[in-house]
Amino acid sequence: MHDAFIAFTLARPDLADIENLDGYLRGMLRGARCHQGRSARPRAELTARRAAARRRLATHLNMRAMSDPHVGQPVLRRGADWTSARLAVILLHGRGSAPEDLLRLADEWSAPDVAYLAPAASGRTWYPESFLSPIDRNEPSLTSALRTVERTLAEIADRGIPAERVVILGFSQGGCLALEFAARHARRYGGAVGLSAGLIGPAGTPRAYPGSLAGTPVFIGCSDVDPHIPLWRVRESAEVLGQLGGRVDARVYPGMGHTVNRDEIEAVSSLLNVPI
Repeated sequence: MHDAFIAFTLARPDLADIENLDGYLRGMLRGARCHQGRSARPRAELTARRAAARRRLATHLNMRAMSDPHVGQPVLRRGADWTSARLAVILLHGRGSAPEDLLRLADEWSAPDVAYLAPAASGRTWYPESFLSPIDRNEPSLTSALRTVERTLAEIADRGIPAERVVILGFSQGGCLALEFAARHARRYGGAVGLSAGLIGPAGTPRAYPGSLAGTPVFIGCSDVDPHIPLWRVRESAEVLGQLGGRVDARVYPGMGHTVNRDEIEAVSSLLNVPI
């Protein structure tokens, strides 16, 4: 009614020329309502388009999360700043653990000129099943975990530290990931360390990895009675990484169990403190 009144006022009709004033006003009111309907339709269409766009974005993000579950997880940083770091270390935590758990070892290594980056796994696990399970049963989480290491390595490179000055280190599930990444992306690294770890995949997994570790120091430490890492896999991993050109130091600790001991801490400290 308000719009119709405004239209009537602006038109300033000569009332003497209007034979049916009521009909004239009803006509103006109908016209105002039609105009309002036409204005409302574009607004409704815009709202619908926005809702559809939000649904498409949500679907895209859900699909991305399913195919790359570790993307977007936090990366904790500690140690030397980028301008003074002599070395960078990627720390990969174990199943059910968190980045902070490995970062606490940094004090034990007495390497103040090292920058540490510790990415977090989605749900605190890099892949759902045993590292000895068929590889496809750990997908897409395993591929996503390997991408996480690759992204972290790229971030370090962007800060001016090449792979030759990067050590990839992990414990348990993270140690398996560290060794597997080094094998699949063989090149010269500052080091590769698997604590209570071995290469990923069931017995008989092909190990014809391309490339060369080109003298990369590789440390593998594990118990002979580890409930998760069989001794045969430790020995196989050491052999494969040696054939890839790694300088392998594999140590087996009788009766230790699934943990990290003082000798391993000192071995890693020595590796991190070797002049480059």
